[in-house]
Amino acid sequence: MESMTIKWKSTSLLRNPNLVIGSILASILAGVLLFGSAMAPHDPFQIDMGNRLKQASSIHWLGTDQLGRDVFSRILYGAKLTIGLGLLAIFLAILIGVPIGLLSGYIGGKLDAVFMRIIDGILAFPDFILAIAIAGILGPNLTNIVLAIILVRWIMYARVVRSLVMAEKEKEYILVSKISYSSTWKTIRMHLLPQVLPEIIAMAAIDVGKVILMISALSYIGLGAQPPIPEWGAMLNEGRGYFQAVPTLMIYPGLAIMITVLTCNLFGDGLKDHFDIRRGSDKR
Repeated sequence: MESMTIKWKSTSLLRNPNLVIGSILASILAGVLLFGSAMAPHDPFQIDMGNRLKQASSIHWLGTDQLGRDVFSRILYGAKLTIGLGLLAIFLAILIGVPIGLLSGYIGGKLDAVFMRIIDGILAFPDFILAIAIAGILGPNLTNIVLAIILVRWIMYARVVRSLVMAEKEKEYILVSKISYSSTWKTIRMHLLPQVLPEIIAMAAIDVGKVILMISALSYIGLGAQPPIPEWGAMLNEGRGYFQAVPTLMIYPGLAIMITVLTCNLFGDGLKDHFDIRRGSDKR
């Protein structure tokens, strides 16, 4: 019986360097996300004007900012904001987009037409511009930019899931499920959802990096985190006025963003390579 079978490649993980390196870096970032604020050697909010704009030393490993706050501690603390909010936004976007894509693709008809018109209308605007508009209307804070990103990003998951389901629902095993009077929800849960999950997981891993860039960019232009919150994009904005004198105030949070996005891309690409999605005959 024809279906889309998802298999793990039998090759060694060592032959998938993207996944190996991405997994190692992702594990390190997960540790920073979970324990970074506890590992911070200084209070990231503590102002010390007597030590402002200091270079890196044994006390302040990455130096201090314009208010004497420890840059290393602020980067560690900011990880749970920048990365944590990125993960939260993607998780909620998936919770919205995947069910809509499953229902739209499987049921079709007027329901599919309504969802597609909504999606087409939203896609008429670039996602970053739309996020700026939504965050600007709602007001500058982290909660509102997460909401703006969710409203922008769920569309991608809905469209991808819909296309996968529409390609899959005419297969013989789905027709057998219909003939056996399985309910719509049972067919979706037992047959279609397992088929789309690997693709969604790989997409989400890459999309986290894109969302982190979006969160940082919105904070950089003043629509996200507000001082003194040490979000990485906000730290870039705060260090902008001191770039010529102390460029590290922008370099360090910029590196944190770059490494995180690179990790997400490597991990996501590795997952795509590792998930072997094949269409063929599958006798059941």
